[in-house]
Amino acid sequence: MAISLSLEDNVVVERQKQTIKPPPMYQVVLLNDDFTPMGFVVMILQKYFRKDQKASIEIMLKVHCEGRAICGVYTRDVAMTKVKQVTTHAKQAGHPLQCVMERT
Repeated sequence: MAISLSLEDNVVVERQKQTIKPPPMYQVVLLNDDFTPMGFVVMILQKYFRKDQKASIEIMLKVHCEGRAICGVYTRDVAMTKVKQVTTHAKQAGHPLQCVMERT
């Protein structure tokens, strides 16, 4: 809804209602491979996604059985940071674990 105000010098000022949209969200997904140890995946889930042991094991088994699993949903910058942390840690440990982000 726009409100028009007329001032003495014939200037019209309009006030428009601003709508703020929530930021787009991104899923962080772990992908299965045949080489990364299951225990390493559980550790990654606990360390970077703050999952408890039960949730970490469930997610790890989903990755193993279904080929992929969502670890969390975050804003773009947080999701990018998580992907970078996981891939860097896996690479340093000599594992080919892949972590990607997908817009929800």
